[in-house]
Amino acid sequence: MNDSIYEIRQTKLKNILGEKGLDGMLITNLTNIRYVCGFTGSAASCLITPNGQFFITDGRYIEQSKSQVRGFEIFIDMSSHLMQIKKNNLNPDGLRLAFEGDHMSYAQYSTMTELFPKSRWENTSMILEDIAAVKDDYELDCIRTAVEVTDKVYEEILPMLSPGNSEKDVANVMVSKYREYSDGEAYSPIVAAGPNGALPHAIPTNREFQNGDFIVIDAAAKYAGYHADMTRTPVVGKATSKHEEIYAIVKESQQRGCDIAKTGVPCKVVDAATRDYIKEMGYGEYYTHGTGHGLGLEIHTSPRFSPQSEQVLQRNNVMTIEPGIYLAGWGGVRIEDDVIIGDDGCEILNKTTKELVILT
Repeated sequence: MNDSIYEIRQTKLKNILGEKGLDGMLITNLTNIRYVCGFTGSAASCLITPNGQFFITDGRYIEQSKSQVRGFEIFIDMSSHLMQIKKNNLNPDGLRLAFEGDHMSYAQYSTMTELFPKSRWENTSMILEDIAAVKDDYELDCIRTAVEVTDKVYEEILPMLSPGNSEKDVANVMVSKYREYSDGEAYSPIVAAGPNGALPHAIPTNREFQNGDFIVIDAAAKYAGYHADMTRTPVVGKATSKHEEIYAIVKESQQRGCDIAKTGVPCKVVDAATRDYIKEMGYGEYYTHGTGHGLGLEIHTSPRFSPQSEQVLQRNNVMTIEPGIYLAGWGGVRIEDDVIIGDDGCEILNKTTKELVILT
């Protein structure tokens, strides 16, 4: 990635801070730090003030910060990040500074206000997350690659979905393949067969597949830090009329969400498009989660498709659309695609079929 992308992100952030009457910001969330300057390590803070942009870490990251950090002056010693800011006089008295209240512990907040009593600290939420919700071309390319790997691995594990193999067997092979073909798994795979599929976030077990099982497979790759997210639900053996009914309802619900998602549409409207159909078909009480979420450097980002959302879709949001029906003691169905929001509709990235696959 070239340096200009980070310059654009940093400029956007400073413009928003200026619009809010803020002199700068202390950034402590590692995902936001990666987004704004490129650092991928596990310990850092960033401070933006009128006097400069400062990156603070410890001695473990001397070389990594030199090679990764863009647009920030680097400070490294064994002191805490806040103490380094204090010792190096990086925060002049009297500034009005944002901090990420969503990501800061009470202990950190107490230390910050004690060390800098003359700063006016403003609790802010979602400033960088909202900037990051609109993807640039580099990010879109990374997500496309992650989705391509996700589709490829799914096709490769289909022969394993038969009696004699277990949920864990498949999950472990998927993780190995993601690590071979990309940066690795976007999250711990969900492979949930039969009754286990009624748990939306089931953990793979040693249960072996049986004829008549729906298998909810929610698993994906990560590339250059960017996450894909896909769910498909094939059936083992022979599909009964109940299998066909539940699957058809979820498939139509998911398609309705894809059909309506575009720039300017409220997120709650997309959620309603999927949810209302499932309600009409008599299964509303068995659809127990939101319709989807943003994707990026984390698997769940802004915005969200939910009945409570007040957000509106923007061009180049990357979203999941993933309705489901979950019947305790029997199983579940979820179908999930990753989509890029456009002005005239959404582009569905996943190429894996959404027709009911019967594994014989």
